[in-house]
Order: sequence, then structure tokens, then C-alpha cells
Amino acid sequence: MKKYLFLLLLLFIPNTIYALNYPDVNSKYVEVYDLTDDKILYELNSNDKISIASLTKIATTITAIENIKNLDEKVTITQDILNTVRWDASIAGLRANDQLTYMDLLYASMLPSGADATNSIAILSSGSIESFVEKMNLLVNKLGLTNTHFVNVTGLDINNHYSSADDIRKLLAYSLKNDTFKKIYTTSEYKLSNGLNVYSTINKYNKYSNSDTSKILGSKTGFTLDAGYCMSSLINKDDHEILVITLKADKINNSYYNLVDTLKLIKFINDNYDNQLLIKKNTLIKQLNVNLSNIDSYSIYNSNNIYKMLPNDYDNSLFKVVYIGIEELDYNNKKNDNIGKINYYYDNELLLSEDVILNSEIKFNILKYIKKYLIYIISIALLIIFILVFIIKLKRRK
Repeated sequence: MKKYLFLLLLLFIPNTIYALNYPDVNSKYVEVYDLTDDKILYELNSNDKISIASLTKIATTITAIENIKNLDEKVTITQDILNTVRWDASIAGLRANDQLTYMDLLYASMLPSGADATNSIAILSSGSIESFVEKMNLLVNKLGLTNTHFVNVTGLDINNHYSSADDIRKLLAYSLKNDTFKKIYTTSEYKLSNGLNVYSTINKYNKYSNSDTSKILGSKTGFTLDAGYCMSSLINKDDHEILVITLKADKINNSYYNLVDTLKLIKFINDNYDNQLLIKKNTLIKQLNVNLSNIDSYSIYNSNNIYKMLPNDYDNSLFKVVYIGIEELDYNNKKNDNIGKINYYYDNELLLSEDVILNSEIKFNILKYIKKYLIYIISIALLIIFILVFIIKLKRRK
């Protein structure tokens, strides 16, 4: 089978492309990632090892989910556990002798970023914080997070506890595949078994700026002196899930720039990206010659609209359609036969591959056959006549 490359120019516009300039941000480390397309849209110092504050609790939560057999099991909070919480840590407000489920503790850890809940999860499920951290680092190794190492479950500043924007993105992308984690991550308010309501810290960060955070489907924030203000977020743009990571931002005039930067990046994505229609359904892709049939050619049309999340100034010349298959048909090809496939590429990335099914009956045409092979037919007929004449003469002689 031969390869036929058909370059489709869909937009009759000049091919001048302008670079997409992301907005300036206060955060020192950033990554914007299209989870649906598995593609980094923007990054700033995303592989640098840094403190990540309470974004650590993403790892704590998914580790707990994967290692605790029954999240609905009730456990009792003790004063000894509460005594392990550092004075400068954020807390959910748990009290000694509270009876809560592990699921309660996960919400209390993620939403208000409660170190009292986080330490309780570690100690009650693994016997000690150290044992639980070992499980977190096993997950780090499993995911290949080469710029990450954990020492505690809260993210409070300590030597040898670090990650990077890119590793947080990988960890969050992995965690969001878990339905329980995703439900917790995208919840803004939850009532614990003891009657205590816990709320997402995004409300605290938005207290003074009073911005529209409705496009943020889920988030985890964090702050320490070393890490600055940090935030991870999940948004949706044209059915594409997109992660936004902003780390080491400042607080300026009561505005928390982890949130300010996140909202700025979200607006930029919404203003500058779309699910671009690269080719419409039923576009002519190729015509094949047909031999000895009632039709002279067979037209191949695509059967799908092809979309890709791209900036509005995308380079349409990078879109290519490649047909691979039979180059010439005849009556031996039957209806519903698979005669090839169509591959769609953008910037050499395969977007979709679809089979080409013959949807017409190719009938044999005797007149075309005679016309094509007339000289051979006449030659054979003359040869037969010559042989017959020769045989007849030979018999007469005898």
C-alpha cells in the first residue's frame, strides 16, 4: 500500500503567525496544562525544586485514598494527635474525642487545609507520620517525580521537603483520575460528622478582592514563608480540563497573587484559546481511480469533524491529512471492504485515525473491459482463427 499525502489548507488567510504572549504574573513558578490533550500550554521555571506549602496535601490525600481500605471507618481524634500540630499550621478545628470518618478527615485536610486533620489521617492509618510519609514517597517514585521529596504530610517548611510546578501538575493529573479525590478536590463546602462545616480556602484568599471564581472547579491553596502563596486549580474550557499551577506569589495590598495570577491566566485562556474546527465532516479527502467498472472514480470523504484546543492565531499549515490505502479500485473490491485509513495531524501530533470503508458497489463493465483489452482480444481471436485454418488444411491434406 502506497502513502498519499494530502495537505489541506482550510483557511484562506495569510500564513503569518504571531506568538501568543502570556500575561505577566507575580508568581515565580507557573504551569498551565491541558489535561485532556496531555499538553503543556505555558510554563515558567516549572522544573525548579521549591517549597510547595499545603499543596503537599494533594499527595497526602491521594496516598490516604489508595492505602485506607474503608474511608467510612470511624476513628477518634486524641489530644496526643492534636499535640503534633505545629502552632503556625492552619487547622480545621478538630477537638479531642471527636469521632470522625477518614472521609471527614480528607475533606477537613483539603478544604480548610487543616493540619490537625492531615496529621490525624497519617497517625491513625499508619501508626506515625513518618510511616505515612514513606508511602507518599513510594507514590513519588511510582510516578517518576524526580523533583519531589516529602518529609511531612502538611507542607510546613522543613529541609529536604520540596517539589516543582511540573511535578505538582503530574501528581494532580494522576490524583484527579481517582473519583473520590476529584470529588473532594472540587468541593467548596462540607459538613463533618461532628457537625463542623469546613470551607475551601479559596474563599479566604478571595475575601478582599471579591473576584469571580466561578470558573475554578476545584483548587488547593497553600502558604508558608518559604513557599509564598501557592495554588493549584482545575478549570474547564470547551470540554477540556485544564490545570493551572501558580507558586511563590506575594500578598500585595490584601490581594493574594496566587489567586490573582490564576484568574488572570484563566481569563487569558478563555480569551485566546478555542476548540478549533480543523476540518469539517464530509470534506473531500481523495479520489481513487476505478478500473473496468460503471464508475470512473471513487471519492473518499472524512466522517468526523476534527477539533483541537489551539490559540486563535494557530498555524493552519501545520494541519495535515494523510490517506494510506489502496490507490486504485476495481470490481474485485467489495462493498464494506476496508480500503485504507485517514490520519489527521497537527504539528506532527496524531489527532485521530479513521478507517475508510467502501460504501459503493463496484460492478464489472464488459464494454470497458473489451475496450481496454481490444487489441489483445483481436490478437487472440486472429491466433485462434490461424490455428483453426491450419488444422483444417492439415486434415484436408491427410
